Amino acid sequence: MQKIADVKYASAVLQWDQETYLPSKGNEIRGRQIATLSEIAHEQFTDEKLGGLLNELNNAGLEDKQKKNISLTLEDYNRNKKFSSDFVRKLSEKTNKSFHAWIEARKANSFEIFQQPLHELIELKKQEADILGYEQHPYNALMNDYDKGLTVAIVDNVFAGIKPKLKELLDTIQSKPQVDSSFLHKYYNKDDQWKFGVEILKRMNFDWNAGRQDISEHPFTTSFNNNDVRVTTRIDENNFSNMVWSCIHEGGHALYEQGLPTDEYGLPLGEACSLSIHESQSRLWENCIGRSLNFWQYNFSLLQSFFPEQLNNISVDQFYKAINKVQPSLIRTEADELTYHFHVMIRYEIEKKLIEGSLATKDIPAYWNEAYKDNLGVTVPDDKQGCLQDVHWSHGSFGYFATYSLGSMYAAQLYATICRENVSIEKEIASGNNNSVLNWLKTNIFSSGRYYTSEELCKRATGETLNPGYFIEYATKKYSGIYS
Repeated sequence: MQKIADVKYASAVLQWDQETYLPSKGNEIRGRQIATLSEIAHEQFTDEKLGGLLNELNNAGLEDKQKKNISLTLEDYNRNKKFSSDFVRKLSEKTNKSFHAWIEARKANSFEIFQQPLHELIELKKQEADILGYEQHPYNALMNDYDKGLTVAIVDNVFAGIKPKLKELLDTIQSKPQVDSSFLHKYYNKDDQWKFGVEILKRMNFDWNAGRQDISEHPFTTSFNNNDVRVTTRIDENNFSNMVWSCIHEGGHALYEQGLPTDEYGLPLGEACSLSIHESQSRLWENCIGRSLNFWQYNFSLLQSFFPEQLNNISVDQFYKAINKVQPSLIRTEADELTYHFHVMIRYEIEKKLIEGSLATKDIPAYWNEAYKDNLGVTVPDDKQGCLQDVHWSHGSFGYFATYSLGSMYAAQLYATICRENVSIEKEIASGNNNSVLNWLKTNIFSSGRYYTSEELCKRATGETLNPGYFIEYATKKYSGIYS
């Protein structure tokens, strides 16, 4: 399994380079290289000898962790066995073609450039769902890849419960005087922003000997092992929020990856529980901590030292309110904590319709624009600020988006538990000490790898399965303070 992991992570290094440093002329051959490595890894992982060994070990008298590694690997083996090497190669090649078409489409601000490659990729994802098999909805097969056991029925139920409460809170806030965030849109030099982002990652305890940060079109985190975790950010010199919360968000993902067990490399217990739990880590650091008054009571003086002109006459309280401004907007990654979930719901509905075949690829922009008008009251001016803003579809990552909202809800529940178990935690954060939070996460989340499902892990850590009420309670308390 470690040899197979070596091949997969070699491919991941090429993919990371593709999104950061690859010269444009290298696109086509790079796609071939990644496809070849994907095919090799698939052939190794579906080898009959490995299957025989796994089945033999699955019935052997092993200790608990060994048994779990075998049973989970056997699940993965049986899943991968359903795909031919030819299908895996074809999917990799289409994904590479789609990604570079997305880059070009964003540059040209034209969905039309992306439309056909995306259509071809979606057709393959439909085939993937059919090959995997599913009950009730083809989208279930794809969501299961990101969060074991997650279904359309579960997500529909969560969203149906939370949407009216979010709408009510949003309507109340919109009836109040708006906070001033204009100083966040002054000129912030990109080099100084970069240096500040590095300092914030240090203060979060990101291990720079086991990771690095770079610039990409869309911020992401990738890991080749827990001692080599890469994060990326992007910088807008006229929108300070863009960079710093990308750093904190991706930093949360990276801390999770750096905290996974070293001796389980290549095995399920050395991997993250799920994408929902992964998102809980990024959202916990980004929002529960990174947008808290406590966090900035310690870090604001450092920020002012980098940008004295822009922030000299701004108090930490003004800054705190500005970074938590609630206002419907176009870009998901820059959205506030409340409207963010409407961005996710729109994407989730589009993906469901694409996979079930009730929405054609060519109709995505029109559907997107109408959904934004209906849900957020905003008019989408162009494709780049609309349906071309996320990288996920170009990667073939269908089934991912719901985990963003679920992650926020898990985050609120985890953070409430941390605060309940350690009543001085917020004072520690205000003094620049994030160690207690990180140590709690290492013990209760990181150390288990994939041993538990999301719901099992949540229950062990907090005493109950996912309860969206924690998020509503957290948001109501927070924004009642900001908006009186």
